[in-house]
Amino acid sequence: MSRPEWIRDTIFVGGAWTAPRGEICRVENPATEQIIGTIRTATAEDAAEAVGAAKRAYGPWSCTTPQHRSVVLRDLSTALRERTDLLVETLVAEVGAPADIALSSHLGQALAVLDQYAELLLTFSFREDVRHTRVLREAAGVVAAITPWNYPLYQLMAKVAPALAAGCPVVAKPAELTPLSAFILADAFEEIGLPSGVFNLVPGPGAEVGELLSSHPDVDVVSFTGSVGVGRRVASASAATVKRVCLELGGKSASVVLPDADLERAVSATVENVMFNSGQTCAAWTRLLVPQQQLEATLEIAASVANNLVVGDPLAAGTDLGPVISSAQRDSVLAFIEDAVADGGTVIAGGSQRPDGLSSGHYIRPTVIAGLPPQSRIAQEEVFGPVLVVLPYDDVDDAISIANATSYGLGGAVWGTDVDEAFAVAQRLRTGRVDINGADWNPAAPFGGYKQSGNGREMGRWGMDEFLEVKAVQIPVLKVEES
Repeated sequence: MSRPEWIRDTIFVGGAWTAPRGEICRVENPATEQIIGTIRTATAEDAAEAVGAAKRAYGPWSCTTPQHRSVVLRDLSTALRERTDLLVETLVAEVGAPADIALSSHLGQALAVLDQYAELLLTFSFREDVRHTRVLREAAGVVAAITPWNYPLYQLMAKVAPALAAGCPVVAKPAELTPLSAFILADAFEEIGLPSGVFNLVPGPGAEVGELLSSHPDVDVVSFTGSVGVGRRVASASAATVKRVCLELGGKSASVVLPDADLERAVSATVENVMFNSGQTCAAWTRLLVPQQQLEATLEIAASVANNLVVGDPLAAGTDLGPVISSAQRDSVLAFIEDAVADGGTVIAGGSQRPDGLSSGHYIRPTVIAGLPPQSRIAQEEVFGPVLVVLPYDDVDDAISIANATSYGLGGAVWGTDVDEAFAVAQRLRTGRVDINGADWNPAAPFGGYKQSGNGREMGRWGMDEFLEVKAVQIPVLKVEES
């Protein structure tokens, strides 16, 4: 099934819908493998025109007041809420997310981020005095937002909302696999009358459009979320112009269960966390670390939870996992599972066989694997699918050593009855975010990675700092005292 909103032959540049010069790109529903929409993609020439439009918009938009920008973000929030049904249907169709997850997480968290920046603008200080120096925080310039396919609307909002809040115009390049929700966002911007050039949408191939945005001299900040490999390419392409590059990349996060933890709760929550969004979450706790003496009980709990998750039609009530995004992604995840078995791993739940009753669609069973060392490939590399690896540890020092022994450092969890002890363990983890005992998500808290999980931070005031330059204006002491 398709909808008129999913057939697009124009892109949004300079406040108008214009015909791009690229090819037709088909958008597949990963649950049905049917084509549900098409877009005509932008070329490098189109992207350059979008950068020009954004550059012209920079002066007027950066001079607006924070209060004005707050009103704009609230107007956008209202316009998106009026499109709730359309957005949920679109996210289900292009990502394969179950409808309740599309509503609560994909759309709900995008709106929470947007509302948080509208609120932050009412209190954020864009200047402060340090002795006889006035320190100004000014919009950094044109922002290129290059976003992934796993949470297409949320990831775009995590860049666009703080950039606009800071006073920066944006050129957005959504993932080729999931561009449709970005078009609906552009519709909302058009409806609220956002000034020309402040938001521009240029879907297209990363090798052409992403490359142009990363290397263009009039782009001041590139904010990218995606794989480590593409992140390296973005950083390399940006280097010649010495622009700021913010990277949110992969993860292999550990969920550390301390000896005094509620084992049932910790293991159940970890399995559900890994399987959420079909395992396509960069900060998912894909390594479960448990005391050696609790390994057998852990595997029983993990298998039970994984086997009870419902895989199937994202539109059906009660579905926990939809498909992964594409046949290529499914093949990649299954290869990880099969390699783990070949290396001596034991499949505790799931495996590489198709889920029962699902002859089409890119579905994968929720899979739990044990019996492999922490250095094994599946315990070191990001799988980006519904796969959990269980690893035993000897003592807490050993657990921390295992947790820190990957090239990533994006998320993590610690479980324990003694919260002070859990906090002490969290402090020793080399990662950008740690959840103790399943604490709730906080849109005002920073998010980003250590090591090869990236640099910079999204969310909260830290996310807006990525799009601000800092200027020191020296003022004679007498003038300051007179002011």
